[in-house]
Amino acid sequence: MKMEYDFGLSRIYELVINSDPCYAFLLDGNSLLQNKTVSAHVLAHCDFFKNNTAFSRTSRDMVDRMASNAERIRGYELEYGRKRVEALLDAGMAVQEHVDPTLHGSRGRAAAEQRRRASMAQRRAESDGGGTAASSTGSALSRRGYSDLWDLDSGLEKGPGTSGQPSKTDSPGSGRRKNPTMPQKDIMLFLIENSSTLEEWERDVLSLLREEMLYFWPQIETKIMNEGWATYWHLRIMRELDLDESDAVEFAKMHSGVVLPSRMSINPYHVGLAIWEDIERRWDNPTQEERERFGREPGQGRAKMFEIREMETDMSFLRNYLTKDLVHDLDLYLYQKVGNEWRIVEKDWEKVRDTLCAARVNGGMPVLYIEDGDYNNNGELYVKHAYEGLELDLKHMEKTLPYLQQLWGRTAHMQTVIEGRDVLFTCDGKKTVRKFL
Repeated sequence: MKMEYDFGLSRIYELVINSDPCYAFLLDGNSLLQNKTVSAHVLAHCDFFKNNTAFSRTSRDMVDRMASNAERIRGYELEYGRKRVEALLDAGMAVQEHVDPTLHGSRGRAAAEQRRRASMAQRRAESDGGGTAASSTGSALSRRGYSDLWDLDSGLEKGPGTSGQPSKTDSPGSGRRKNPTMPQKDIMLFLIENSSTLEEWERDVLSLLREEMLYFWPQIETKIMNEGWATYWHLRIMRELDLDESDAVEFAKMHSGVVLPSRMSINPYHVGLAIWEDIERRWDNPTQEERERFGREPGQGRAKMFEIREMETDMSFLRNYLTKDLVHDLDLYLYQKVGNEWRIVEKDWEKVRDTLCAARVNGGMPVLYIEDGDYNNNGELYVKHAYEGLELDLKHMEKTLPYLQQLWGRTAHMQTVIEGRDVLFTCDGKKTVRKFL
């Protein structure tokens, strides 16, 4: 987005931050009319942030938190060097999207806060007590690094068949304690809590990245709804203003540029606005069949819109309200490369709708699970792709896997499906190889 703006290919009118209160930053080059439109757009975003259920668990003091986080990272740069901190940030941001935003996954926020307080207490102790604190820190790190020996000893005390860490090669009846006991979707949290190579300050930095992604996750899940809602209301608000002829023309040009459809991708402003307006029309003026079948009464358009605004995300929004007529009117289609040409391959409205919904699963990110944190009884990491018909971007995956190996500290494996066959990618930090299973 920034590159497109720098080269004059697109225009960034505003930036709005979901906080309490919300903050909006408007481009200093905007005209007065543009700022009026942007202000109306921002007000609708703020309403959506406040009322949509997906945002109910987001941090409302993120502006202050980000300022504090930036200060902490600058402190780590002074202490450990910018090169080392930036290498960690590169690795963390490569896997940052793989978090669990559900209520179960949010337990990591409390753990991250507890870890942050412990880290601050440790730093204070080091500055006050010197060698004693360093010694205890080293002991803690040693315990983490050789924890498999402690577990081995614990297993021997319990009797045969109970020693060791999780391994794919153990039999189900071996009594082996698997880690994680169930596949874990929150890869960031698992690395923070279980990596044997990360120092406490590195865990703290990864916790900041995870917290940031959890903050942005509801916006990823509601992009089409949110932008469509803001566009709907800026259009209504601006229509109520007494604009002169030149301002009306400027607004029309600005609005048409915002909702301009794209040939190669979905414009969330365009599609979202069309769906919201269709919902209002259908619930304001239900057909006779809709009245008899669903009991709809006329004039319920706005009430239905507010209900949807509160309860839905993009996936259910598209699934429930992207109709056959809308797909036709918006000229939505599926395309792919056939030979050397891009061609339209599908215009059936249900298949188009289902493909759009599938693209919104997990925010459009591939679903990956930690299967084993001690694969082959050697502390190796085993990650599995939840394949549902859509293959991974192999170039992207092969560049990301070394970062995962870096954060884990030992060999990392990734199982996925290519052309209908199970494939295992393995990275030992030096090279990435693949083998068919």
